[in-house]
Amino acid sequence: MSLAIISPGKNAQPWIEVLKNQNPDLTIQVYPEINDPESVEVVMLWNHPQGILSNYPNLKLISSMGAGVDHILRDETIPEDIPVVRIVDEKLTFSMTNYVIMGVLNFHRQITRYQEDQKKKVWDMSNPEIDVKIGVMGVGALGGDVLEKLDFMGFPVAGFGFSEKKDFPYPYYSKDKLSEFLEAVNVIVCLLPLTPDTENILDLELFSKCKKGSYLINVARGKHLVEEDLLEALDKGFLSGALLDVYRTEPLPKDHPFWDESRIQITPHIASVTNPKAAAPQVVDNIRRIQSNQPLQNLVIRERGY
Repeated sequence: MSLAIISPGKNAQPWIEVLKNQNPDLTIQVYPEINDPESVEVVMLWNHPQGILSNYPNLKLISSMGAGVDHILRDETIPEDIPVVRIVDEKLTFSMTNYVIMGVLNFHRQITRYQEDQKKKVWDMSNPEIDVKIGVMGVGALGGDVLEKLDFMGFPVAGFGFSEKKDFPYPYYSKDKLSEFLEAVNVIVCLLPLTPDTENILDLELFSKCKKGSYLINVARGKHLVEEDLLEALDKGFLSGALLDVYRTEPLPKDHPFWDESRIQITPHIASVTNPKAAAPQVVDNIRRIQSNQPLQNLVIRERGY
């Protein structure tokens, strides 16, 4: 079995080592040095050049190198009969939840405010806590864990999604109740999958429906956020601040206004990073499954976008 790794800008060597440990017989080629495209039956992708998969006539399986698959599904040249799978890793959930909790606590206990006070040598004990109710947009494995952990910590929480849910353990708002959801919370965590329905969902219209002074945490995808609308929402007071880990262009351009905006905290897409050691067994197992015509792990339903 021959596998190709196509991940421009990403170091493939850790993946090669762990995949070989899992299956020494696996032949691995790394883009752009793929000398035998006709032998490739499996590809692992991260931000691949659109249309490039037409070079592999014997392709049987596409695996994302992470939990997200929007970078794959936006390539309309991929035949619909080739299955797409993604990585599901408990460590991804652990890291993502911890990152979101960090952002919530920073806003709740105003750590950024006190860091600025320290620089100015200001001693201000007024209003040490902001009352928060956290709303999580996207209640899959990641969003569900965020809700569970914050609820355990004693914070009021609510979920939002694009489908109806019965017997959900927390207050839940479906897509036709977005305005009610925004009125009920003052911390908005975006963990939605990126689909045509969710692209650009974080825009000025949405922000204008928020409680005044709400706080945004976006750890999903950069294309969820209309970046210029966030700046306007901050100036209009719809939002008081934001913590961002994802952007429309990555790395964030040096001349981007977010760098110099004190109300926005930025991190370089590190909230939850795939661990090759944890992911490789899933990839190898799915290769075995495709060879033996068995159901695949973590199969993506293209119509849903995840």
